[in-house]
Amino acid sequence: MQTPLDAAHAAMLTGEEAAALAFYRLLADATLFLLLEREAEGERIHPRVFDLADGPVVLVFDAEERLSSLGDAPLPYAALPGRIIAQHLGGQGVSLGLNLGTGAASEVMLPPEALSFLTERLGTAPQEVEAQIEAFLPPQGLPPALDDALRFTLSGAAGLARAAVLAGVRYQGGRRGHVLAILDAIPEAEEPLARAMAEALSFSGVDAAELDVTFLASDAPAVAALLRAGLVFEVPVPEAPPEPMAPPPPGSDPSRPPRLR
Repeated sequence: MQTPLDAAHAAMLTGEEAAALAFYRLLADATLFLLLEREAEGERIHPRVFDLADGPVVLVFDAEERLSSLGDAPLPYAALPGRIIAQHLGGQGVSLGLNLGTGAASEVMLPPEALSFLTERLGTAPQEVEAQIEAFLPPQGLPPALDDALRFTLSGAAGLARAAVLAGVRYQGGRRGHVLAILDAIPEAEEPLARAMAEALSFSGVDAAELDVTFLASDAPAVAALLRAGLVFEVPVPEAPPEPMAPPPPGSDPSRPPRLR
């Protein structure tokens, strides 16, 4: 079995910062199977804590099959996003054992410092900036990891916006930077999208001061110039639910003849 976290952890071993950030970004969004002491009681869960020489450890797995390999009998667990697990464990001096005992490529012990690092990245909040734009320019000098991080984040925004455009920008006064314009976002999605974009920046190694996030309608006057200069990221269109099948006409099923009144 090969999972996305296996590949991301292998890439992280190269020592590149971008690969490490990509691993933590994926860990935050992956569904992890947390080993419990006993079955959940409603919304209350009790992670199983192992007291090792280096301190307490809880175990998570990125596939249910990997969790079940620990024993023959069914094991109690909770399936939660990595971000939720990290935020609950952060600051408690607990390590996170990922896929321990499975022989997986992503088998690793994440110490408390790693969880603190992850929760700090997840706590990144967008900042409001007001500045007058003089011109849009082609984006330059941004790390390739930003492209991956934006595509990853926008892949989960189906139905919340039409597209996003990344462009260089020159502000009044001569300051240069970059802007990410999200087009036609539904109003109630703007705040969570801005927060998600701030997270994407933090996991790509880009300082938040280097890229501003704004929301525009696609018919806004600035959009034409923005599209000419920028790089467009399409947001997936949500899949339409299947149309209900029309009932077969009466008498078409020989085993169920029509009832006559």
